[in-house]
Amino acid sequence: MLKVVVIGYGDMFCNIIAGTLDSGSKIVGVFRHDRVKMNNCIRWIKDIINPDSDYNYVKSYNLHEIKAKSANSNNFRKQLLKLNPDIVLVASWSEKLTPETFNLPKIATINVHPSLLPRYRGPNPYVQTILHLEEKSGVTFHLVDSKIDRGSILDQRVVEIKDSYTGKELKGKTVLAARGAVCELLEKLSEDVVFPVSQNERLASYYPAEYEPELDFTKTSREISAQIRAIHPWGKTFFFIGNLTFVPDPYKIQIEDNTTEYSDAGTIVTKSLKDNSIKILCGDNKLIKLSGLKQHGLIQQFFTKQAISKVDVGKMAMFQ
Repeated sequence: MLKVVVIGYGDMFCNIIAGTLDSGSKIVGVFRHDRVKMNNCIRWIKDIINPDSDYNYVKSYNLHEIKAKSANSNNFRKQLLKLNPDIVLVASWSEKLTPETFNLPKIATINVHPSLLPRYRGPNPYVQTILHLEEKSGVTFHLVDSKIDRGSILDQRVVEIKDSYTGKELKGKTVLAARGAVCELLEKLSEDVVFPVSQNERLASYYPAEYEPELDFTKTSREISAQIRAIHPWGKTFFFIGNLTFVPDPYKIQIEDNTTEYSDAGTIVTKSLKDNSIKILCGDNKLIKLSGLKQHGLIQQFFTKQAISKVDVGKMAMFQ
């Protein structure tokens, strides 16, 4: 039976814990990211008044919590030495681990990255894979070394990306795939039948966490749709019409053929107060219908219908 420590946060953290337990391995400790990013007093109050899924998951399985302020601290390393794990699983983390930390477990420190490495290295690849119109993504288990997301690969699972997926759906599918994959990987590691495979640097790509929230209708309809969907739920896209700012609903997007007389990208073709929609011509001569629109702003959103009523069909969506 392998002894495992899991560090991380969010849905990936919870699913990796679940998959580890499914494998029959023993979780000897967990390290929540809240202990790194929050003041101890604030975190303690939050855990009592408004506990998140990480805290509830850890408590529901009565798992031992490692108490430290950094995964690279001497305090964390001392506790890790006492726990003597075979493997440390990293399931979403903001710190770059140092060799003094990732070399401590008896077998390896393994990172769980939500893309098919070496493609889409870096934070939040859910956004980037959708932005780049990929048809598939996945999850990669790789050895942690001194270079971010470059360690040798132990296992990968493919996740298909549907045209309707937002970042939220892709993340949900990916973390579920990670749960099943980590279970099988740990079973294989306990039998010593896993062979690391070096990443092909010729195929590597890296993207930062930045993304562009403003829509540009000179782009293709698929690119605009992807941009709206990719950023959800971490942010929102928007576009300007005169001095009005509208926020699209990532679940209410339709692409249609252009059968109108309009030919200039950015032209407003139709509007409707029934479903708060505006239809705009895109750079590929396709129409994109954005329904469920809201005005940007807490107060302004209640006056969306009045704002749409002011929009002139046949005019251009204005960019700032």
